[in-house]
Formats: sequence, C-alpha cells, structure tokens
Amino acid sequence: MRILLIEDEKALAEALTGALRKQGIVIDHTMLLGDAIELSRQYVYDAILLDRRLPDGDGLGFIPKLRLAGIDTPIIVLTARNEPKERVEGLDAGADDYLGKPFLIDELMARLRAVLRRPANLAEPEITVGRITIDPVHFNVSANSRPIDIPRRELMVLAALAKRSGKTVLRSTLEAAVYNYEDEIQSNALDTHISRLRKKLLDAGAGVAIHSIRGVGYLLKEE
Repeated sequence: MRILLIEDEKALAEALTGALRKQGIVIDHTMLLGDAIELSRQYVYDAILLDRRLPDGDGLGFIPKLRLAGIDTPIIVLTARNEPKERVEGLDAGADDYLGKPFLIDELMARLRAVLRRPANLAEPEITVGRITIDPVHFNVSANSRPIDIPRRELMVLAALAKRSGKTVLRSTLEAAVYNYEDEIQSNALDTHISRLRKKLLDAGAGVAIHSIRGVGYLLKEE
C-alpha cells in the first residue's frame, strides 16, 4: 500500500510515517498542497491523509482539484478542526472520512481499511502463487501453510511480483512499491532483496522462483 500524507506538523508527520511504515505501508510526505498535486499525478496512491491547516491553504481546497484531474483516490481528512459543522464541510467537499486530532494509530488503520473496502477501492485479497500465500492486509506470508519470516521491504517486493505472477515487472515498479520518493535507493538494493527472497523461497519449498529479465526487471513464476 502507498499513501500520500499532507501534513505540516513535523512531529506528527514523523510519528505517523514511522507507525505506518511498521504496517508495511510506503509513505510519501509533503507539507504543501502544490507539491501534493504534483505527487498525485506522478504516483498511484491507495489513500491520501490530508490536514486542513497547511502553509499554502485549506486542505479542503485540494480535494476538488484532485477530482478535476480525474484522480479518485480515497481521502481521509486529519484535523484539529473537529466540530460537527467542520466535519460536514469536509465530507461535503468530497472527503471519504474525517478524523479529529488527536487520534490513535489503530483508529486510523481501521478507517483506512474501511475506505479501502468500499466498492471502488476494494482491499486486496490474499495472493496465492505456487505454494505461497501472501496476506497484504496483515502483512505476512506462508509457504505450505507454514509462516516465512521475511522482512518488510522484501515482503513488499514479493507481493509486487506475486500480483503480476508470470509477467515481467520493471525495476522502477518494484522500487516504487518499496520506497518513497525521498528515499535514497542504493543501486544494488533491489538486487539484494531479490537474492535474499530467492533463498528463502527455495528453503521454504515455495514452488515459485524469481527470474531476472536482464536490463528490464524480474518475473515470479511457478516451478
């Protein structure tokens, strides 16, 4: 899952980014609505977390601009302005949900799951390829019904490959599934993830293998 966070409170943004990354979520963060528009055009997000009081305007003004651009990503407004009138304003502006500050990360995760369950944004089902099963909601993987201990980023690479099983996945697509736009990506980082995954899948008798497509990317296929 990839989320755009638009929040100008540095401490809150850092706390949210850290907490959500532990849930296996890639977070892109910006403090400005102008940057948020550009990021929304460049990347595909599963959800957007939007503050209202931002340096370059009210966050609610961002929603119609996004919809006019043809982007229907679900939006959860996060704000201290939590009076009934303001909640109504947020929902009428096109937000999918409205969460008052302060809030618990568990409540935010529940609301994310709720907006992703809606018909236009159905949450991903379990992915099964060969003898492995990946649960993208609870972020775990098993082979032959036995759990495999795979670090977060490697599991994100595996999930991106498994969703496109039998098809070549570009390096850039895999990197976008794992890193946010601010991360400094080492040239061999993806290759290292793939090498470790190959060994773990082989050791687990997963019935799948990752093939290199030279100069293009990788392909996961049943053996």
